[in-house]
Amino acid sequence: MNSDIKNILEQVKSGQISVEEAALQIKREPFADIGYAKPDLHRRVRQGVSEVIYGEGKTAEQIIGIADVLKKQTENAILITRLSKEKADLIRKIRDMDYRPEARMGIIGKIPEPDVTGNILIATGGTSDIPVAEEAAVTAEVYGNVVTRLYDVGVAGIHRTLSHMDEIMKASVIIVVAGMEGALASVMGGLADCPVIAVPTSVGYGASFGGLAALLSMLNSCADGIAVVNIDNGFGAGTMASRINHMG
Repeated sequence: MNSDIKNILEQVKSGQISVEEAALQIKREPFADIGYAKPDLHRRVRQGVSEVIYGEGKTAEQIIGIADVLKKQTENAILITRLSKEKADLIRKIRDMDYRPEARMGIIGKIPEPDVTGNILIATGGTSDIPVAEEAAVTAEVYGNVVTRLYDVGVAGIHRTLSHMDEIMKASVIIVVAGMEGALASVMGGLADCPVIAVPTSVGYGASFGGLAALLSMLNSCADGIAVVNIDNGFGAGTMASRINHMG
């Protein structure tokens, strides 16, 4: 049960609001129809987090319109993914927004303090994988997690990975972001005792086939405890890691 519903029920229990008022809050419109979009107003009630806006294919005006509707329903930060700098510049002329260019993400509202003690570790095979890793990291931070970044620790220099064994063993969840042959996921899976989420990236030479080689390598890993998300899907990995971290 998510915190919004719990808070409403606690208010009923303490006599702060009536049963009828509580029912009205829970029963509010499940979505808003603004013509070009139908923002999901019950996403936080169902899943514990507000709807995230996918920025590609939307105009700056459409993104602002959707964000304004969502902001009326929650005090939590609104996350915008795959947001280009050009659109971000237009949005920031009209609304206050924190833009993270490396992650290609915008944040409207304040990032919350971490609400769990577990740590999400994000490791990349190389520097070129950092944009996808940052998408995962910012997502996890917006969802209330502590994030540790280990960048450029790929298997071409395995000593770089092994020099961070303390951080690896202390992690509650590990996200491995790697292109090329994606071997870092198997290495982490063989070292760690926590869930490992592998993110193949489209980084690599011709035979990497835009990340397909890394994807297949990660899917065929002999190390157990590894789950794999789609190519370049840092957002999906950050969301899954947050849900695992909050289960404890």
